[in-house]
Amino acid sequence: MKVLHVYPKSDSLIERHVTLLAEGMRQSAEVKVADNAVAFRKLFREMEPDIVHCHGCWQFFIARASSYAIRHGARVVATLHGQLEPWVIKRQSVQENVSKTFLWQRSAIERAYAIIVHGKLELSNFKQLGWNKRMEEIHNAVITNAIAPSEMCAQTFAVYQKVMDSNTLEQMDDDSQHALAQIIKVGIMGDRRWVKDLNINESQIDWRRLLLYAEHENISNYVDYGISILGLSTPTLDVSRIASYFPDNYKRPVPLKEIVGDYQGDETDYLVRMIRQINKHPLLLHLVELTRELYRDNVNDDLLTEKLEEKKLQTYTARLMQVLSEQALLDEGYMPVNPIDDKQTEHIRKALTNHLLI
Repeated sequence: MKVLHVYPKSDSLIERHVTLLAEGMRQSAEVKVADNAVAFRKLFREMEPDIVHCHGCWQFFIARASSYAIRHGARVVATLHGQLEPWVIKRQSVQENVSKTFLWQRSAIERAYAIIVHGKLELSNFKQLGWNKRMEEIHNAVITNAIAPSEMCAQTFAVYQKVMDSNTLEQMDDDSQHALAQIIKVGIMGDRRWVKDLNINESQIDWRRLLLYAEHENISNYVDYGISILGLSTPTLDVSRIASYFPDNYKRPVPLKEIVGDYQGDETDYLVRMIRQINKHPLLLHLVELTRELYRDNVNDDLLTEKLEEKKLQTYTARLMQVLSEQALLDEGYMPVNPIDDKQTEHIRKALTNHLLI
């Protein structure tokens, strides 16, 4: 893990705090520090950090560093250092136009993966602002004996790890994503022979991220089954116990039957109900379930196509077939309509990609 701290050199207390963190984590992470915009840009280009840890709120270059980091693929953690306490805001309002300042302050803090505060009072006051729900309380060893520097570093590193264990799809390489699609297909069909040109190099797969992504999308049963059939060696991880951050509106996906109702004996009706729900809110779990259903022997393609046309779902289903072919390797022979790949198809892809986006 690579971490770049950015802080205002004019604040000696923050500087001491950053120094403690940097020195305390050198055995577990590559750590660099920057106290101005020029140094930050230079170090960012050199090290390409996973995490940029921003300290303080009132310096514009800190907010710009946060924005720059996000644009270039790093994840931001922000420590407030008490700078958004009501009495600090009141004092600042005498010196500058706080309403304007809050525009870039709020934007930077809302987009951070996690906000670190140093005590319960600061936590309570920050909650009232409502800018970011992903809050962590870690005492500052520089100003209190309530925590040892080593423990402060350990708790902060745990926040970094939690950040890196969030929205893992964004971080997965192409090999891991391609392997995931093959594993899902095997998990759906229960037989490796359904995957043409099966090619998975288990040593090149980012298993932690893949398994976490499967857990967060609630497709672990399919993925675990596929891995078992393929005889792949994976690390021993209880991904259900690994902490992660989620978007404010995230809800763990539930099976389609809990939304559209159980199968009532009419396969065509059941498939239409599934597709209508996916049209409202595409989720990977539901795409996997739809793929499994399309492989059933009792699917009447002609009747299904007729029903989809009647419900004005034929074109959407064609786009959905394209996405199913990518996400779950659905074979064309089991598609009720020919796939379409256009701008609207890309919207479905983006909905899946952005489901866990913070």
